[in-house]
Amino acid sequence: MSQGPHITDHPSPNFGQRRNGLKPELIVLHYTAMDSAKAALARLCDPAPEVSAHYLICEKGHIYRLVDESMRAWHAGAGSWQGKSDVNSRSIGIELDNRGSHPFSEPQMAALEQLLPMIMRRWNIPAEGVIGHSDMAPGRKFDPGTRFDWRRLALQGLALWPDQAAALGDWADAAAKIGYDTDNPEAIAAFRARFRPWANGEPDAEDARIALRLTDRPSA
Repeated sequence: MSQGPHITDHPSPNFGQRRNGLKPELIVLHYTAMDSAKAALARLCDPAPEVSAHYLICEKGHIYRLVDESMRAWHAGAGSWQGKSDVNSRSIGIELDNRGSHPFSEPQMAALEQLLPMIMRRWNIPAEGVIGHSDMAPGRKFDPGTRFDWRRLALQGLALWPDQAAALGDWADAAAKIGYDTDNPEAIAAFRARFRPWANGEPDAEDARIALRLTDRPSA
């Protein structure tokens, strides 16, 4: 039997009660955009900026637990997913020690792959509930960015990724079904940052194919 990841408790004072009886139905992935995990840990535990997350994973793969999963950490900010706001009350936040300009390390990804299934089982969160900060706040946030390997997670059932089958239809309709706020003009950029980071311009047939394949996944 494989052991779970080693987790160090490093409590942050920046949390509150989940509002309106809400429970986690999403896991939101972030990058820290800071020079080191030490600096990120200090900021996430500093009362002044009023930011936190439930977990921080350093580049070497060590996991810090900052806020109990039952509580509301302050990581998501303004935004929505599947038409629902107050994402902080609906989610678990995981910060990854990365500036956004370089690949995520192997130890860090391996630790994330150990942590995610544990959280998903505890709260019955499906693969489609694992999203990026940019997904729920397009235009305002870009993390975890184009260097993050979503396909790697998807191959283990820990995130969404499209297959190669053909699909015809409208990108905006399909993307809205996934959860994107397609009234936001930056939604296509957020979608592409995750699934098609080399593309630009207006949404095209390949964007539609990818979105439609994601909405056409068989139920787990």
